[in-house]
Amino acid sequence: MGGGDGHVLAEHRGNTEGVDVRDAQGAGLTLAEIRSVLEIRDSGQAPCGQVTRLIGQRLGDIEQRMAELRQTRTALRELARRAAVTDPDTCSEGEICTILTRP
Repeated sequence: MGGGDGHVLAEHRGNTEGVDVRDAQGAGLTLAEIRSVLEIRDSGQAPCGQVTRLIGQRLGDIEQRMAELRQTRTALRELARRAAVTDPDTCSEGEICTILTRP
C-alpha cells in the first residue's frame, strides 16, 4: 500500500498487503470497515463473509440514495417547468414565490 492511506490505518497492527484500500474506499467502504476486514484476516479467518455483507449494505445504501435523487430530480424538474412559465413581474412582494407554491 502506498500513498496517504498508511497513516489512517496505523491503528491496525497487521499489514494491509493484498488489500487495495483506495479501491475499497472508492466502493464506499469506510476505513473502520476496511480495518475490520483486515482484523478478521489477521485472526486467521477468511473475511469474505464480512466483505460480502459490507458490499451488500453499501449497495443497498446506494440504491436508496439513487431513489431519493430521482425523486429530487423530478421535483426540481417540476419547479423548473413552473419557473419557465412564471412572469416575475406578476409576483407580489408580500407573497411566497408562486414557483414554490402548489397550484
